[in-house]
Amino acid sequence: MLIIGENIHVIARVVNDAIKAQDTKIIQDLAREQAEAGADYIDLNLGFCRKDPTVMGWAVNVVQDVVDIPLSIDTMNPIAMEEGLKACKKRPLLNSASGKSDSKQEMLPLAKKYDCDVVISVINDRGMPAEGDSKLDSIMDTVAYANDLGIPNERIWADPIVLPASTAGEGQKNALATYEFVEMLPEALPGINSVVGLSNISNGVPNDLRPLLNRVYLAILVRKGLSASIHDALDEEMTKICKGQALNIVGLIYKTFDGEDIDLSSLSPEEINYVKTAKVLSGEVLYSDAWLES
Repeated sequence: MLIIGENIHVIARVVNDAIKAQDTKIIQDLAREQAEAGADYIDLNLGFCRKDPTVMGWAVNVVQDVVDIPLSIDTMNPIAMEEGLKACKKRPLLNSASGKSDSKQEMLPLAKKYDCDVVISVINDRGMPAEGDSKLDSIMDTVAYANDLGIPNERIWADPIVLPASTAGEGQKNALATYEFVEMLPEALPGINSVVGLSNISNGVPNDLRPLLNRVYLAILVRKGLSASIHDALDEEMTKICKGQALNIVGLIYKTFDGEDIDLSSLSPEEINYVKTAKVLSGEVLYSDAWLES
């Protein structure tokens, strides 16, 4: 499974300040660290780039000076998007388009023009579909539009959109719908990859608990057939899950998700935490910030 490193994100104060000051060292250090940690792509999320869309091209060149892996160009501004795409030396990932009319008209033609891969989310002009089958229906419509532009399925990565697990029950329902979507996608749209912004699952969760929730969610999605994940590439445990190395922990997560009885008295405190988290992400236990204390 492919790892798309999320660590160069304008929401982080250090990255935001570096972008404003055009501080190459901070950006390049983050790029190197992610590449060395095993990232297959590096995501450059610079937001809307309203004041200066050319900053995306600058960031691409700065990163390409120190790493030799492809980039994910992440902005909702089509002008900044093109600035980034045209600076890329390797085939990039356009992150992201959607089924909304303006995105189909502005972003998808860029994917065709620059012959790049493109993330297409299930969002459309009516909003975000809630159920797995409705997510699939939405993406099928947008994929048909992309195909008509000359973008083949093999260049498309479908994003079901992850919601925070902490969102009043809706996050857990969305998690279940995402599992369903990832499972159904290969048969419905052969050749298309699936991708998620994984860290969204733990937005709003206490910081010390976020990695645990992210790892368990990733393990379940890997089992469902997920192709790629945008997440913290510097989390070593996440990388082990992606590479099929955390077999004991992953096995416990799967058994819990399948409803098997597990003797907690035989487990370490770390293993117990993974089991309890899997119960939350399977929908067996309602989310609360104190899920590990139950």
